[in-house]
Amino acid sequence: MGRLISLVCWSLLLSTPMAQAQRQLAKGEPAGWSVFVQALDSYAIADSVVGASTLIMQDGRVIAHHERGLADRARREPVDERTIYHWASITKTLTAIAIMQLRDRDLLTLDDKVTSYIPELRRMHNRFGSMDAITIRMLLSHTAGFQNPTWPYKAGKSWEPFEPTRWEQLVSMMPYQEIEFRPGSQFGYSNPAFIYLARIIEQLTGDPYEVYIQKNIWTPLGLSRSYFGVTPYHLARWRSNNYTLQRDSSGVEAVVANGRDFDPGITIPNGGWNAPLTDLVTYAAFLTNATHGDTTTKRIYDTVLKRSSIEEMWQPVIQLPPSSAYGSAVGLSFFLVPQGLVEHSGYQAGFRSLLVINPRTSQAVIFAMNTVNDANPERSQKGLTTLTAKARAVIAR
Repeated sequence: MGRLISLVCWSLLLSTPMAQAQRQLAKGEPAGWSVFVQALDSYAIADSVVGASTLIMQDGRVIAHHERGLADRARREPVDERTIYHWASITKTLTAIAIMQLRDRDLLTLDDKVTSYIPELRRMHNRFGSMDAITIRMLLSHTAGFQNPTWPYKAGKSWEPFEPTRWEQLVSMMPYQEIEFRPGSQFGYSNPAFIYLARIIEQLTGDPYEVYIQKNIWTPLGLSRSYFGVTPYHLARWRSNNYTLQRDSSGVEAVVANGRDFDPGITIPNGGWNAPLTDLVTYAAFLTNATHGDTTTKRIYDTVLKRSSIEEMWQPVIQLPPSSAYGSAVGLSFFLVPQGLVEHSGYQAGFRSLLVINPRTSQAVIFAMNTVNDANPERSQKGLTTLTAKARAVIAR
């Protein structure tokens, strides 16, 4: 009942028409919320963001939310509570939870050699020693030494894929890649690492990655509007388009629509999740253990992943340098922030997103945007760093 009540409250809050819902605040609004909302609006204006959404949660319940702009500019469709965003690298937390599920079922250990499952990786160059030294734990914590991009051979040709679409393409690249640092010695963000984790999931379970996530995370939690790949027909009307602010050779800037759907290819395990914020609310309620004393909700949460395993994912594996934009340390896919927060961000195609949680207070802030700025990327990133800091400040105690 606790989870049901939470979702009903969220549904009632979001039933308000958008014109009235803008910056609607419930009692108990944190002091920094209005500051953060103003910062988000300012960032959106400066970066020509077409549409954006954000909210703050407490104990699994939405206590304030804010939407601005359009989900689709050509159709004049405003952003609302049903708008479906692409969550990009926040998908990695799903992949990590799936690995922890298999660990808890004694199907693997985090210290297993990755080459036991993916022997093709032995084709990669490793001047530091054997590829057999790389473990599942290193993949989860971005400490294995693999490169950041999945597809590093872009030359701007029209026939080039957005991302590789088949496993065989990744395997064919392996003899022409190398490990960038001694595995386990430092942090190096890697998208391919999470594709390798998905390969392990598929080999152990016999399910395609997408099917496994649906069956073992989304369905038990009730994330009925989450999907990978092409938007299902019954959700297409709510799918946000995505945009890029570009500058041409004459210096003229323009916001260009990229199309509602795109093919993330083989990279779905590191960045393929599409969903409205309502599904992210349910997911964050699970992460913050918002059972409200309800035994049925607790049983569902424990079925997905027991609490001790989630908390294990939030323990530091390796410390990050003070200048790191990722935070103070990295755990098992999640990043740790000095204020005692855990988070993950996302950036793919024209979408940006953030999920930040305070485990001590069961609070969370989530935001998503459907536009990226390629005309002024450095200024944009600086502004996003400031905005992320303000999102953290809302729930930091």
